[in-house]
Amino acid sequence: MVNINKLKGKMVECGFTIRTLSVASGIKESTLNRRFSSNGEDFSIKEADSLAQALHLTASEVNAIFFSQFVA
Repeated sequence: MVNINKLKGKMVECGFTIRTLSVASGIKESTLNRRFSSNGEDFSIKEADSLAQALHLTASEVNAIFFSQFVA
């Protein structure tokens, strides 16, 4: 499950809005809005990768944001 609060925090930290993140990541603004509305439950791996690149996330940040729930 995606830690949407950490993702939003990183967006703010980097000075992004949904609109500017959309442009930087290549993901449609409407798609990002839907993903955020669903608490990130529907992010694809490709979208997560695009966001990680746009936000310059480290590997540990990617894990904390996109893989926040331990899977055994």
